Amino acid sequence: MADRHGYRPPARPIRVEGGLTLRSKRGDVARTWWSRRFLEVLESFGMAGRLSRGRAYARTGQVMSLSLSSSLVVALVTGTRPEPYRARIGVRKFTDDEWRRIEHALADRAIFAAKLLAGEMPPEIEDVFADLGLTLFPATTRELHMDCTCPDWEVPCKHLAATCYLLAESFDTDPFEILAWRGRSREDLLDRLRELRAPVPPGRPAEPEPEDDFEGFWARPPVAEVVPDVPEAATGRPDALLDQLGPLDVDGSSVTDALRPLYRRLAE
Repeated sequence: MADRHGYRPPARPIRVEGGLTLRSKRGDVARTWWSRRFLEVLESFGMAGRLSRGRAYARTGQVMSLSLSSSLVVALVTGTRPEPYRARIGVRKFTDDEWRRIEHALADRAIFAAKLLAGEMPPEIEDVFADLGLTLFPATTRELHMDCTCPDWEVPCKHLAATCYLLAESFDTDPFEILAWRGRSREDLLDRLRELRAPVPPGRPAEPEPEDDFEGFWARPPVAEVVPDVPEAATGRPDALLDQLGPLDVDGSSVTDALRPLYRRLAE
């Protein structure tokens, strides 16, 4: 109710039970470099002052729900009216051709997928996007759209600002959501990276290697026959092989001479 001077005290937001709240109760919201970068991008668009207005909303549970899909985040936020406001944050999603280039670039460095699965976003991933002429986060306000059903005409309003803070914390928990926001879900991206890194495309049988014989692999290899270099004139004598040994004496006696009678008897 307005007083006699026409002054109307600002309405307080309706308290709700079970709303989403920030983990951080004071100070900075984002814990990881990629969530901080997201908020820094918004601040660089001249939203710093407006964003701070929504921090209390995000900490007191005014945001009732938050959903993220390809290129769009939608939140229901309770304000001063019983019916919650709908806040939407849209971003330009990458085209199919852009995603093909991104996927090939990420597949070339397996560490990116491994880090993402571990809940981390390697800082070098921004260089991958930059090399492709793209940016992980919106580079200009033309890539970002915000609207709310509340009567506040300024952007972002408190409801949108609270949504931004909760979205940043959501990115903290799962960096895949940043990529999903840009148009690729976690499952689709990982499936595509596995496919690109697979030695044989799915559905295509492996071509056998030349002379691929698994049974023969364990067989004893053929042994080449070794023919001693025996003088042609001596090939008719059974003891001719002893001539190739050279002199072999033991205690002054010739071993080869002692063996010659044995060789001849064996031949007979």
